[in-house]
Amino acid sequence: MFDCIIVGAGPAGGTAAYHLAKRGRSVLVLDKETFPRYKPCGGGVSPAVQQWFDFDFAPAISLKTSRVRYTWNMSDPVDVNLKNIEPVWMVQRDVFDQFLIQQAQQQGVQFQDGTAVTSIAFKSDRWQVSTANGTMEGRYLIAADGAKGPMAKWLGFKERQQRSAAALEAGNSVSATAEPTIHFDFGQLKNGYIWNFPKAGGISIGIGNLRGGGNQDLTKIVGNYGKQLGLDLKTSQQYEHTLCLWDGNQKLHAQNALLAGEAASVVDPFTAEGIRPSMYSGLKAAEAIDGALAGDANALENYTQVIHEEWGSDMVWAQRLAGTFYRFPKVGYKVGVKRPQATMIMLKILCGELRYSEVVNSALKRLGGSFIPGMGG
Repeated sequence: MFDCIIVGAGPAGGTAAYHLAKRGRSVLVLDKETFPRYKPCGGGVSPAVQQWFDFDFAPAISLKTSRVRYTWNMSDPVDVNLKNIEPVWMVQRDVFDQFLIQQAQQQGVQFQDGTAVTSIAFKSDRWQVSTANGTMEGRYLIAADGAKGPMAKWLGFKERQQRSAAALEAGNSVSATAEPTIHFDFGQLKNGYIWNFPKAGGISIGIGNLRGGGNQDLTKIVGNYGKQLGLDLKTSQQYEHTLCLWDGNQKLHAQNALLAGEAASVVDPFTAEGIRPSMYSGLKAAEAIDGALAGDANALENYTQVIHEEWGSDMVWAQRLAGTFYRFPKVGYKVGVKRPQATMIMLKILCGELRYSEVVNSALKRLGGSFIPGMGG
């Protein structure tokens, strides 16, 4: 029997596994996919995640970049060269996720990929986890099986709000000597935006409907964007997937079990950033289960509270900003994105140096001032 069984080997599951094993706990990680596996994801990672680990992520980073370009319908560009901020990591999720789980395995974690969980049942003082390869037992359970995983439902949690998204992977359309640039395009998609992240030898394009509403063909929109870049769609791969955005405080613990990562809906509702919050939730889940194993009766309940206070409280402000910005995106682009300090503010938020609560009030006043005379800042 294991101290903890983790279902899902993405950033949340891998992080939780690593930190539990570092604390001397016996851990089994199960994932339905065979690793390494492709995962639709822009793959932008804040270097702030390095602070939570005692190993170097360098082997798992495709490239780093300090250049950002914003456009409105591919025109009216804003180019920013980030200074005095650690370059943003660009990763391929198949490489990144496998690297993280390999670090966990070196700490003693057992990993079974290609192993789908078919059912779970709590018996007396332990979880029985059934798979096609047999039944495993663990004192505690972490559900880190993503936006579409069944674990949250099996554990009795309410239906999570899902947003539609699409991705396109392609070989590079620009010169290999060109400096890699993160590109965000607004105006082609209602209630969201298109992101284009450079990778070694290619690019990852993503698109997400962050407010819901409207029957938009995301695959068609991301395809048209690819054509504008001169990509050959016949040699590109397109995918549809879902995002679980933070939608207000919710219970994240059950009987001897926790939700982490997208299963816990930790994705930023304004930027759709998911990797850093998923890894943070994995870190805190490991701390909570280690505490519970040590006899702290309130450890799991405290996990819900920590995620609410440290992440959810700030996501309330992100939701407010998203609600206004994506309702009036052209105004948002003009009075927000085009301001030189806006990019630095967003990068500091992504790097954990700033919180939305510190800047959103002034941002909303600036947006409001574009409609109401005298309110502009």
